[in-house]
Amino acid sequence: MLNTKMIGNKIAEARKKKNLSQAQLAQRLFISPQAVGKWERGESMPDIITLNHLAEILDVDLNYFSGRMASEARETVPFEPLIKPSDELPSGTQKKKLNWNMSDGNWVNANFSGLKNLQEKFGSSNMQHCLFVGSDLSGLLLKSNNVEGCDFSNSDLSKSHIQNSSLVNNVFKDSSLKETEFSKSYLKGCDFSLANFTGVTLHKSTHIDGCDFSGSDISSSHILNSSLANNLFKSCSLKETEFSESHIKGCDFSDANFTGVEFKSGAFLNNPIANAVWNHSSFIGIQIEDMVFEGTLEDCYFENCAFKKVTFQSAILINTFFKNNNLKRINFVDCQADRMTYEFLKNGKADLTGITLLAS
Repeated sequence: MLNTKMIGNKIAEARKKKNLSQAQLAQRLFISPQAVGKWERGESMPDIITLNHLAEILDVDLNYFSGRMASEARETVPFEPLIKPSDELPSGTQKKKLNWNMSDGNWVNANFSGLKNLQEKFGSSNMQHCLFVGSDLSGLLLKSNNVEGCDFSNSDLSKSHIQNSSLVNNVFKDSSLKETEFSKSYLKGCDFSLANFTGVTLHKSTHIDGCDFSGSDISSSHILNSSLANNLFKSCSLKETEFSESHIKGCDFSDANFTGVEFKSGAFLNNPIANAVWNHSSFIGIQIEDMVFEGTLEDCYFENCAFKKVTFQSAILINTFFKNNNLKRINFVDCQADRMTYEFLKNGKADLTGITLLAS
């Protein structure tokens, strides 16, 4: 646990090495000199966001305040105090990149909103009810993390790696998770609505249960050897996404766009798909059960699928290929099909009484 007196001494020591008065430091932090005095006397302690700003101003690593770093404040040239907080740095001046690490920590009710360059800083940490709103978390590595009740709204988590972690009841609304990898992880009750998931990979037994992806873009993604149960995918774009060896059950795909989607060697069970778009979609070696297909299916492909309690209701089938020895378990109700599709169904011994031929 952090010691307020020790942190106060560290602040005072680094401040003096920078030739800053308490008033000058307070000015740069937009706080009162009295607050700085209380820190240095050990009467109070700055929060993590302020510590981050202090580290930049005093030219130290964030871990310097916890005493975990062997080095103290770096040797620097004397500081020329700014006259106004709004003054800009001289042309060509760059902020020093901090080298701090918050891995293996226990973070509860912390506010990290707006932070940048976190990347590998939180590995193996317990994070509960923390705020990361609007943060740049691109390239973040979460490995063996427990993340619960945190808010990542409007954050950038693109190209991140989430491995062997548990994410429960978190909010990722309007966030970018482009090209992020989820591996051996458990996601439950998370809000991913309106998020950008393009190019995401879920694999190695990742399990997603009760999450909301409504309105998200999940196109060109790869869902491999994973389990999806009781999730909302309403109005999602799943264009060109691959589902391979995955079990999908009880998920609501109403109004979703399945153009170019490929399902291979898995299960697609009891998923509402009202008003979904099916175009160039394929099912290969899939167990399809308790499903109702409606609307237009064009240039779609069903090969060696196991059908059980499957109904095509008021569907229009155009250039859709069925390669199965026995299609008797499919129920067609008020459907229409072009000549080619009709012949595929006839060859598979489907019951054609509920199908009429489309006019040429």
